[in-house]
Amino acid sequence: MVEDDRQLATGLSAVLRRSDYAVDWVCDGSQADSVLRTDAFDLVVLDLTLPGLDGLAILRRLRARQSLTPVLVMTARSAVEEKVEGLDLGADDYLTKPFELAELEARVRALLRRSQGRATGIVECGPLVLDTKSRRATLQGRPLDLPRRELCLLEILVASAGTVVGKDQIASKLFSYDDDATPNAIEIYVSRLRKKLSPAGLEIRTIRGLGYLLQP
Repeated sequence: MVEDDRQLATGLSAVLRRSDYAVDWVCDGSQADSVLRTDAFDLVVLDLTLPGLDGLAILRRLRARQSLTPVLVMTARSAVEEKVEGLDLGADDYLTKPFELAELEARVRALLRRSQGRATGIVECGPLVLDTKSRRATLQGRPLDLPRRELCLLEILVASAGTVVGKDQIASKLFSYDDDATPNAIEIYVSRLRKKLSPAGLEIRTIRGLGYLLQP
């Protein structure tokens, strides 16, 4: 999230974190441009009026680097010309302040689904069915009740089912910059989730030196 209004950014970050997104926040445009050059994100929520570097300049530089990261522009600028400019520069969606929190969350979900090549929030992997919208999972037709972090881990693995997901990639999605994550935290969550999935024939394989692989 790139937003210079601390109160707004704090509130929106809290809302998104309650929906189990790992949210990193920067308030300066130049800092945002620097972070986006080195770190990978699933989505950028971008304000336009920023100190250091304007949001449209950040967007222009991001697309010039051939980045396909979805960008949701969030701004008080409502002129049609500015919306057109932002979309032409590569923004994926546009949200004008003020807005309802439910609309922000819906747009975030839609952009993440689109970036993962899914038209709906329903994902299946063998006997597992995951609804990313309602954040509910069933295993062999029965509800699978998981703590928040285990559910997040399951979403990460299911989204990449059949391919190896690196530990660093999992950490970036599971934890924000300011989370106090111990080095073996991921192993603990993987172990707990593995025990719940294995009776149904779903295996989380550890690929030494690379990461984890979910497969029926």
